[in-house]
Amino acid sequence: MEQQQLAQDILTNIGGRQNIEEVWHCATRLRFYLKNPGQAHTKRVEQLKGVITVVQSAGQYQIVIGNNVAGVYEALIQTAGINPDGTAHDMGKSARGNLLNRFIGFISGVFTPFLGALAGAGILKGLLTLASAMYWLPPQSGTYQILFAASDALFYFLPIFLAFTAAKQFHVSQFVAVTLGATLVYPSLVAAAGKGTKLYFLGIPVISATYTSTVIPILLAVWVLSYLEPVLNRLFPEAVRTIFTPLFSLIIMAPLTLIVVGPVGSAIGNGLAIGVMAVYNFAPFLAGAVLGAFWQVFVIFGVHWTFTPLIMNNVAKMGYDPLMPILAAAVLSQGGAALGVFLRTKDKKMKALAGSGVITSLFGITEPTIYGVTLKLKRPFYLAVASGAVGGAIIGLGGVRTSAFAMPSLLAIPGYQGQGILIGSLGIAVAFFGAAILTYLVGVPKQTAEAGGEVNEDIPVFSPVAGTLIPLNRVNDEVFATEVMGQGVALTPAADTIQAPVSGTITALYPTGHAIGITSDRGIEILLHIGINTVQLNGQFFQLRVQQNDHVYVGQALLQVDFARIKAAGYDPTVMLVVTNTDHFAAVTPATQTVAADQPILMVTPKTESAVVARSATAEE
Repeated sequence: MEQQQLAQDILTNIGGRQNIEEVWHCATRLRFYLKNPGQAHTKRVEQLKGVITVVQSAGQYQIVIGNNVAGVYEALIQTAGINPDGTAHDMGKSARGNLLNRFIGFISGVFTPFLGALAGAGILKGLLTLASAMYWLPPQSGTYQILFAASDALFYFLPIFLAFTAAKQFHVSQFVAVTLGATLVYPSLVAAAGKGTKLYFLGIPVISATYTSTVIPILLAVWVLSYLEPVLNRLFPEAVRTIFTPLFSLIIMAPLTLIVVGPVGSAIGNGLAIGVMAVYNFAPFLAGAVLGAFWQVFVIFGVHWTFTPLIMNNVAKMGYDPLMPILAAAVLSQGGAALGVFLRTKDKKMKALAGSGVITSLFGITEPTIYGVTLKLKRPFYLAVASGAVGGAIIGLGGVRTSAFAMPSLLAIPGYQGQGILIGSLGIAVAFFGAAILTYLVGVPKQTAEAGGEVNEDIPVFSPVAGTLIPLNRVNDEVFATEVMGQGVALTPAADTIQAPVSGTITALYPTGHAIGITSDRGIEILLHIGINTVQLNGQFFQLRVQQNDHVYVGQALLQVDFARIKAAGYDPTVMLVVTNTDHFAAVTPATQTVAADQPILMVTPKTESAVVARSATAEE
């Protein structure tokens, strides 16, 4: 039920179903292509219970949910009536930002759907390697062979899987694309390439190559298909299109892929592998330090997807990859920082977030840890970056390599080759425990370490209307000016729409529209009073947009007011915002300059639990 409500709230605040072009999810995020990102109310989305944060990167609108993302996704597509594949519209080839953003978006869309299966298969392959090396499971046994087939099949037939997801991104027939992928790994063609047998197509020589486990050739092939298929659709009448378009797609694309596209893609893959290794071999210590430090920064900005094809290409072309072990140090350093916060803080909410963050990081998932703990507190994130750099440098200097793709985590260690298991484990341990110790000693802010309840962070209250700020003690109303009702701020309005300054519930609504009471989701009780003595207008020039007990979000329209006519009628139009339960908070601090309607006008500082206890003790005395 909570997931259903969250899905509904997300849908409402991103502009509804009509604003969704495409949606899918990865391990922790809902990822959207929105038709108009400007229609999304990001502040409201970030304040929803169950949302960690919102990231806009690579042309995507990403809502970080955490481990419950799959359930929220299912609820979302059911609520919105979206196709099971996540598409809400006929998308065509719409441009989504600049070339880099479109490329990153394409890569993430291709790999995300089966990233979990890739990681699982990679871990299983690593465990089998360890079992064989330790003589626990002989390779000749049926058990080993069956499990090895399960671990290797996805990688061996990788072009087929990539064809399916790439076809979705390019909006071409997925089954034609899959057929092309299967052609690349067809047994007789693989056997011919392995023996060096020369093949010809209508007298044209076919370059002998093996495409099992490759990435780039099939992606190029599906890209070419995305230009051919629309041409064929225009050539054939609708009555025969479903047969003749696939027919001629295969007749043209199969030989074209094997003669031209495949060899070009293979050459690109070889070049990338050589280039990556050249940089790595030039200074493995430096490469390890840089990747160990900045990998999580890449994750925040969404550009980490550009490394996925490089890593998989390395495994396909060379049989190993040196980058993935380094990334494990970066991932585990965030988990270590979360452990330091967990051990140091007395704040119950932060302790719970940090504890779960440690566990998810051990398995390679860091977004909840970053957005909910380390980046939120800042210093733990920086200390994790430093520890990740040291751990990554150790791993790079030690030449640690992995033989299979797996999520950078503790589970990937069995896949490290030879003595790399020891050095890789050392680098990861330095990154993890270094971040944990540093964070425990110097990384947790004092108020977070000592708080016994909520994190003592200022809570923003947003301006209900654009205008010019006026100190509350200068308004022409003695009750408000003396702050007997509470501290707050006033402003001369420059617009006619009064918006919700917080997310919360309408707890008081006067029929005349001149005053509205809201209790925020964080317990702030706010009174909005529009104009002075305007109760005498009996609702004239006021048009309510909400009802009693409605739940509203920051920026939602509450009231439409004709301020020009109010002034013409001789009334003061000053809008007053008062925190009526001021004594429940440590401070209520007004802004010092004119603000727009979507900017904070007040900052409310909660009291720590220790302060609440002290106040209660004083009252009892």
